[in-house]
Amino acid sequence: MKKALSDFKLNESGTVVQISSTDGNLVKKILVMGITKGVSIEVVKKSLLGDPINVKIRGYFLSLRKQEASAISMEVSQ
Repeated sequence: MKKALSDFKLNESGTVVQISSTDGNLVKKILVMGITKGVSIEVVKKSLLGDPINVKIRGYFLSLRKQEASAISMEVSQ
């Protein structure tokens, strides 16, 4: 099942399948953070309003804004 990273719940994980946004700078920023197609991401902490979202990726922790997370399409891990 595919859904945006911003829609993931706490402790949910998945694999990046696509990064898309009308803002090219946002896509570049996401890529520079190490978020690329095929990478596994796990949501480890989420604020009450969903902004920011703390994730674990490539062995480190990263904080993403909801706008950034919504540009990342994920395949949910079973």
